[in-house]
Amino acid sequence: MLPTPTLVIRDDGDDDPPSTYCTSAVPGPNGAVPWDACNSNYNFYPKLAPAIATASIFGVLTLIHLIEAIWYRKPFTWTVLMAASWEMGAFILLAYGSQDQQAQGYATGHQVLFLLAPIWLNAFVYMTFSRMVYFFRPGGEPRVCQIPARWLGRIFVVADIATFIVQATGGIMAGPTVEPNTRAKGVKIYIIGMGVQEGFIVVFLMLMARFHYRAIQMNRDDVDGLEGSSEREDEEGFMPRRTWKPLQFALYAVLLAITTRIIFRLVEFTGGMTPEENPVPYTEAYSYALDAFPMMLALLVLAIIHPGRVLQGTNSEFPRKGCRQKRKEKKEEKAVKKAAKEERKAAKEEKKRIKNDRKKMKAFGEEPDSERDSYGMGLIDGQNHEPMRYADYDRP
Repeated sequence: MLPTPTLVIRDDGDDDPPSTYCTSAVPGPNGAVPWDACNSNYNFYPKLAPAIATASIFGVLTLIHLIEAIWYRKPFTWTVLMAASWEMGAFILLAYGSQDQQAQGYATGHQVLFLLAPIWLNAFVYMTFSRMVYFFRPGGEPRVCQIPARWLGRIFVVADIATFIVQATGGIMAGPTVEPNTRAKGVKIYIIGMGVQEGFIVVFLMLMARFHYRAIQMNRDDVDGLEGSSEREDEEGFMPRRTWKPLQFALYAVLLAITTRIIFRLVEFTGGMTPEENPVPYTEAYSYALDAFPMMLALLVLAIIHPGRVLQGTNSEFPRKGCRQKRKEKKEEKAVKKAAKEERKAAKEEKKRIKNDRKKMKAFGEEPDSERDSYGMGLIDGQNHEPMRYADYDRP
C-alpha cells in the first residue's frame, strides 16, 4: 500500500502557537513514508542489502582486531574495538530499521552509533602515537616538542573525550524524534564538536610531523637507530627496533579518513535543508561512500599494519605499576626526603657548634687557621680532617 498523505499541524518546539505544517503519511511497505512526513525517521528509504553487507564487513574487522589484540597482547587496542563494534552496531540497527521504518529506536540508535564511532578510532590513533614516541625515542628522549610521550596521549585523549561528549549531546538532540528547534540546536552543537575534533587533529598532525622529521634525522645519523637492522641490543639495552615508517603512514591514512568523514558531515549539516539545496543528507549512497567506507578503510589499514606488530619488546608499553608497588615507592620517597631533612639539620647543628667553638677559642686569645673546612668555618688544628671540639683543645 502506498503512503497516503494527511495534512496535520506539527509543533515546532517553541512557545509560539504551532506554525509548521507537514504531511503525516500512512506507512507503506516496511513503514516507509516520504522524508518530509511528520512520521518520517529517515531522510531516505534505507535499503536492507547494503546495511547487512556493511554490518558484516565491520563485523569481520571487529573480529580481526579482537584476535590481533589478544595475539599481540595490547590492551590499549580496546578503543579500536569500540570503533569497529559501534560501526557494526550502527548498520545492524539500520538493517532492522529498513524493515520497520516507523521504529524510532532503530533510527536514533543508528544515528548515534554512526556519528560517534569514529571518535573511538581517533582516540586509538592518539594512544598509538604516544607509544610510538615512547618506543622509538627520536633524539634519545621519549618526548615530542617537549611533551612527554605519556602526557601526549593523555592530553589528546582527554580532548577526544570532550569532543565525544559535545558530539554525543548534539547527536542525541538532532535525533529524528525530537522537535525541529531542538534538532537545529543539536546540529549546531554537533558541528561545533566536529570542528573542535578537526582542530585537535591538525595540532596532532604537527606533532607527528615533528616526530617524523626527528626520526629521519636519527636514521641518517645511525644506521642501526630507529630502523633496528641490527640483531644486537643497543647500548641502553633496547631490543632491535622494527621500522617506524609503516605505522606512521598508517596513522596518517587513518587521520585522513577521519578528516574526509568530518568534511562530509559538515557539508551534510550545513549545505541546506531540502533535497534541492543539498542532496547529500537525502541520498543514502553518500553516507556509505564518505563515512562508512573511509572508516572501513581505516580499520583495514590498522588490521594490516597493526601497532602490535611494530611495538614489541622493551618500552613498547608504558610501565604499569600495581597499587602495592606505588605505595612502596611512595614510602621509600618519604624515607629519602626524611633522611635528607635530618642530614641538613645535622649539618646545620654542626656548623653552629663549630662557630661557637671558634668564639670560645677567640675568648682565650687563640686564632683558628684561615683555611676553610667542609662547613666553611676553617680548620681549627691546621689539619685537613674533622675540626677539633673546644672541649678537646688543650688550653694553657
